[in-house]
Amino acid sequence: MPPRKRLLAAAVTAAACLGAQAVSDTAATAADEIVSRGVTIPTFYNPPATLPAANGSLIRTEPLPLALSLPGLDGPLPGRATRLMYKSTDSGGQPVAVTGAYIEPTAAWKGDGPRPLVAVAPGTMGQGDQCAASMGLEHPLALNGQTVSVGYEDLAIYRLLAKGAAVVVTDYVGLGATDRLHTYVNRVDEGHAVLDAVRAARSVGGASVTDASPVGLFGYSQGGGATAAAAELQSSYAPDVTLAGTYAGAPPADLTSVTKAIDGSELAGALGWSLNGFLQSDPSLEPIAEAHLNAAGKAALSDLSTMCVGDALFGYGYAKSTKWTTDGQSISDIIAATPALQAFLDSQHIGTLKPSGPVRLVTGTSDNLVPHAQARQLAVDWCRKGADVTYKPVVLPNVGSALLNHFAPLLTDQGDAVNWLTDRLAGKATSSNCWSMPVQP
Repeated sequence: MPPRKRLLAAAVTAAACLGAQAVSDTAATAADEIVSRGVTIPTFYNPPATLPAANGSLIRTEPLPLALSLPGLDGPLPGRATRLMYKSTDSGGQPVAVTGAYIEPTAAWKGDGPRPLVAVAPGTMGQGDQCAASMGLEHPLALNGQTVSVGYEDLAIYRLLAKGAAVVVTDYVGLGATDRLHTYVNRVDEGHAVLDAVRAARSVGGASVTDASPVGLFGYSQGGGATAAAAELQSSYAPDVTLAGTYAGAPPADLTSVTKAIDGSELAGALGWSLNGFLQSDPSLEPIAEAHLNAAGKAALSDLSTMCVGDALFGYGYAKSTKWTTDGQSISDIIAATPALQAFLDSQHIGTLKPSGPVRLVTGTSDNLVPHAQARQLAVDWCRKGADVTYKPVVLPNVGSALLNHFAPLLTDQGDAVNWLTDRLAGKATSSNCWSMPVQP
């Protein structure tokens, strides 16, 4: 199947699975409304000028209608959702407002002890504010002729809710919240946002979770990197958040490797999101970008800054960064030749710290988008630090599409991942299989 037809087929399949809900192309009607690719971002997502002092403090909440909801004897299924804005701290040590959602499940928790809480870190959504996962709960598939946003994380969220676990979802720094650009794959921003989402959920009015509730983290791809980073940062940043277990699927632990892999792939647009995020995180890198990016490259980064995954697949699928640079070098070549860029990517490396609590790390052996080798190396690095690691390679054939090679393990392993995390939340013991790494693919 030709590449463009494969992308169209993927979009149609997602629509059939999730159910399409059109988003109107509504013009802004107030000075503080922001419109991103024809979608008016609710004013809820505009952070206030002053933020609370404590990390995880709620800034505001409001009811969040779930598009996929059914009536039940004990309340709506799968539960009642609340939109959140809470305070976190970014990688520069500055206060930042982050949005997300908390869902109180209708299903009872069947394990011992109090109802647990799972923080879901979404996979790649894009960089436009309309792509935020909390909005995806309300609009599983948003279409208006200018943007395509798919709330594909809803499946994992609903599976966790069906187990009786409460779920809090973070939108990450700058995704949803309208005051800054999303700092895509910044490990500190993402790790902090995940941990502070847990703190925020405990304060939601009517929530059944408390400080005594077991906490789990769940994420794949960008989300896997976020949960891996959160598990590493927990002991220093959030000692009040004790982790019962962390699922980190296909984590982008080594951005040097990942940057090279995504260049020219179906999801080449993620390279633009990465560069935009780097520049948002460290403005001192801007002169380097200015010197190396040509007009097409600068236009691509600007265009991608408001795109969701669907938009990037259609607009920048298979794009090569050699077309974006002044001298025809790839972005990876420029990074390798520029100490400041390499130092920044090295600072984003996951695997230099021991994660807290047991971790289940999953990677597809044919994954060449978020390369298998660098994810496996993360397991090795953690094992060497004495971490409790359950390493699971998902052995699937290479189907010739980097996107499908990356996406397939998410679906085939998700049930096992949910069950593993549920067992940890129920207090069941697990044992590391680090001893088997020498013979693991």
